[in-house]
Amino acid sequence: MNKQSKILNIAKRVLIQESNSIKGIMSQLNKQFEEVVNLILKSNGKVIITGIGKSAIISMKISSTLNSTGTSSVFLHAADAMHGDLGLVKPDDLVIIISNSGSSSEIKDLVPHLKKRGNVIISITGKTESYLAKESNYVLQCYVDQEACPNNLAPTSSTTSQMALGDALAVSLLELRGFKTEDFASHHPGGSLGKKLNLTLKDLASKNPIPKVKEKSKINDVIKEITSNRLGITLVIKKGKLLGIITDGDIRRMLDENMDILNLRAKDIMSKNPILFDEDMLVENASKEIKNKSINHMVLVDKSNNCSGVVHVLDIIKNFD
Repeated sequence: MNKQSKILNIAKRVLIQESNSIKGIMSQLNKQFEEVVNLILKSNGKVIITGIGKSAIISMKISSTLNSTGTSSVFLHAADAMHGDLGLVKPDDLVIIISNSGSSSEIKDLVPHLKKRGNVIISITGKTESYLAKESNYVLQCYVDQEACPNNLAPTSSTTSQMALGDALAVSLLELRGFKTEDFASHHPGGSLGKKLNLTLKDLASKNPIPKVKEKSKINDVIKEITSNRLGITLVIKKGKLLGIITDGDIRRMLDENMDILNLRAKDIMSKNPILFDEDMLVENASKEIKNKSINHMVLVDKSNNCSGVVHVLDIIKNFD
């Protein structure tokens, strides 16, 4: 076996091992998981998540996921908790402690202080007979029989399973809260994801001209308006009101039918009652609409139902490319 083949075989073995470990966690789910989800839903406090070593890193990630999906959470490093940071834990807070062994010295030091404060303790641990499990109000078992590490020492399968269980908890809470795309957008305004979730049709339309002709405009003028604005569309307006739209497709159909161009006017070839889009609609939602309706142009209206802009499907593609 050459070196490259050996590397790929190792990688595949690790992924198989870790995926099997996650599948094993499914069989460990029980009534306590349901009770923990309902407890968090009803809680007026934060969800404090703590751990030590690799479990602390997993705790940080789960806390971040909870925050972005509608559940207020704070990460607390177990060692720092014993040196002043325990002050951030309030009486109504629920505390999730992650520890595979359930017997780390830092965890043993922390638990009595949490119990003294009256906090509900939820453990995520691989050892249901451990100190942590016995001292917890709720136990979410996360046992793996083998780490992906060939020496069965480095936390690999166990930490992957902890993270997966945390995701299961976060998504359960998300769905039961009815957390929607708009809610996620308000929690995540930055980066490419924030742009995708917060961008509105009005934002895109602001970069485009509003092509328009009158109902009695000649076809030559209609073609010039469509061509000059490069949106493939023009609005047909009468006294500030939208009568219809003409697209480059309408022009092609007109030519195919050998219609009398010299005597035609915009009103003769326009499409009446076009689909209108709220200018404040999220682009993310609008993109689904145009796929369902198989259209290339969106005519926007404001709160007074006045036409406020035009967006082409390519505007969306460019912004999310």
